[in-house]
Amino acid sequence: MSSTLNLAPLSGWGLPDTTRPIVIAGPCSAETEEQVMATARGLKALGIHIYRAGIWKPRTRPGSFEGVGSIGLRWLQRVKAETGMRTATEVANVKHVYEALKAGIDILWIGARTSVNPFAIQEIADALEGVDIPVLVKNPVNPDVDLWLGAVERLNKAGLTRLAALHRGFSSAEKSELRNEPQWQIPIEVRRRQPELPMFCDPSHIAGRRDLIRDLAQRAVNLDFHGLMIETHCQPDQAWSDASQQVTPEQLGDILHALVRREATSADSDYQRQLSELREAIDQLDNDLLNALARRMDIVAQIGRIKKANGITVLQAGRWDEIVRRVHQRGAERGLSEGFLDVVFRAIHEESISRQQRILDDLA
Repeated sequence: MSSTLNLAPLSGWGLPDTTRPIVIAGPCSAETEEQVMATARGLKALGIHIYRAGIWKPRTRPGSFEGVGSIGLRWLQRVKAETGMRTATEVANVKHVYEALKAGIDILWIGARTSVNPFAIQEIADALEGVDIPVLVKNPVNPDVDLWLGAVERLNKAGLTRLAALHRGFSSAEKSELRNEPQWQIPIEVRRRQPELPMFCDPSHIAGRRDLIRDLAQRAVNLDFHGLMIETHCQPDQAWSDASQQVTPEQLGDILHALVRREATSADSDYQRQLSELREAIDQLDNDLLNALARRMDIVAQIGRIKKANGITVLQAGRWDEIVRRVHQRGAERGLSEGFLDVVFRAIHEESISRQQRILDDLA
């Protein structure tokens, strides 16, 4: 269970604009001073207030471009001096933290390869103790809510209160049009456990392709995320890293212009009445579902006792295959996706097996 966090609201981050969604934009990597400044000028013209750029790039294999290093911090200082934008960069170790702080970087983020390692997070937290700089924590590469929140908690215990979670999707061995699977239920669970923790989305890393970014950004806005981090480059096709997922400042402008902003609620009496009626209907249906599940498990227990009396095994794979085929067919007729049905009925099946196993073990 996550501990209670001591967090400052986004209004206490010292940002010039906290209108949702807060947009953080800039190149995947700072490559040259000219590229950094050209991109910054384009973003400034859009009214962007926070400029991001990778200075140190953790790469999967050696030999890839791993960032320009500390010299890039001087370029970010120039961005801040000439445009007035806040600056943000990724830190992966204590050395990065000290150099970024020395250069006056305004916002830090911790990447997915770092947030997966509690030792690395603790070292960064210790280095930041007493420096309440805003820090965004990307989700670990694997979908683990406790690991993600644990990283936030370590930073919070070090005295950092201006913290946010940054959703960039999760690695998967399955083929997909997306670079990383969004698994939206994970950030939703993070927000359920820590509703005061701001949630940002990085649709660039989820997408891996610039043509998919707008729809992912809209999905995040629909889910009431607080902000977006979108990789933006003056010449993305010539980028030294992640070229396919970066957009030009002009394309970013189109994405942001197309976003449909959503409100968290409405005081409109018609809206409130309709919502209340529909929620009451859902509450009744939930109660009906619970009653149906309880009756189902009673029958499962009866089957378990019959199996025990006749020396029959609990697991019968053919029966499960039959259930899946029937559920998929009937679910399709009702507009329910196979993925959703698989999750629901797999959980029901696992509980059924567990119930019958306890009966065979004389525990029920």
